[in-house]
Amino acid sequence: MTEDAAVEGAVDEELLTIGAFAARSRLSAKALRRYDRLGLLAPAYVDGATGYRYYRAGQVERARLVALLRRLDMPLARVAEVVEAADTGGTATGDAAAGLLAAYWSEVERRVAGQRTLAAYLRARLSGRSSEMHETFAVQTVEVPAQVVITETRHTLADELPAWIGASLGRLEAAARECGGVAGAPFVVYYAEVSMESDGPAEACVPVADEAAARAWVERHGRGRETKVRVEPARTLAYTRIGKAQVAHPQILAAFEAVEGWVARQGAPGNAPGDGSENGTEHGSKGGLEYDGPCREVYFADWDAAGPEDPVCDVAFPVRQVARAQAEPPRQGRRAGREGS
Repeated sequence: MTEDAAVEGAVDEELLTIGAFAARSRLSAKALRRYDRLGLLAPAYVDGATGYRYYRAGQVERARLVALLRRLDMPLARVAEVVEAADTGGTATGDAAAGLLAAYWSEVERRVAGQRTLAAYLRARLSGRSSEMHETFAVQTVEVPAQVVITETRHTLADELPAWIGASLGRLEAAARECGGVAGAPFVVYYAEVSMESDGPAEACVPVADEAAARAWVERHGRGRETKVRVEPARTLAYTRIGKAQVAHPQILAAFEAVEGWVARQGAPGNAPGDGSENGTEHGSKGGLEYDGPCREVYFADWDAAGPEDPVCDVAFPVRQVARAQAEPPRQGRRAGREGS
């Protein structure tokens, strides 16, 4: 006897066999059985003798919602959260369900934006057109005055780096607020390569207003995390500005490479620093630029509030004018991207 046939006279007329319910809900019988096992969409009645599942017509709307959410590639656990919020009823709970969906879709958009920049980076590398990609970055220079910074240093591999950057800058900004306030954009300095094989170190830095208060804070709280206070000297930075989606690894490497290429060209015959289409600040008509310290990323925007395309970070190299530019890149590494977020 088939499952559909067994229903006749066995249960209430309001109940639908799994086959009939699958047709109405646009879910397969296999999916319905799986969702039952996961507690996502339980049948209204299960025949104790046959094990056949029966559903009420009123469950169709919930089943269709599940089907639509799954078409967004929403994980089952997140589907359960949205469906439970929607089932509670009322405007407030409907808003809550909509909010859960909006939060999930924002994550999807951030991920897709990152994948889009990654695909562009890989296309350029595979086609041998990296130089064309580098030309899309506008490189400029800026004078940065000396700053007192409170810092945290760590040896970290690439997969741990994004979480550490967010956590360390958060801790340091909280400390700076106790020491006269944050006095400038936070930044991360790379003293050696950060990759899956090399662990830096990297240094998170937050400019602070009150040096004495910062040193006292470090004396009280900072010994466990290699926290210290130092003076970051005045520098000229050659930098390019990138959006949030571009911060992820490996596409952020294109920004580093673009700045390195620009610095190298400033010493090439016939190229005065600052000339050309890359908006560089004039450094004079003779000589070139050389590196004057380790590379860094300057985070000038609210990371959590920024959208995938919003500018959030300057990829920068300290430089100085010399009689003859060095063509070689600096002897420190680059990093592996803040978003993995």
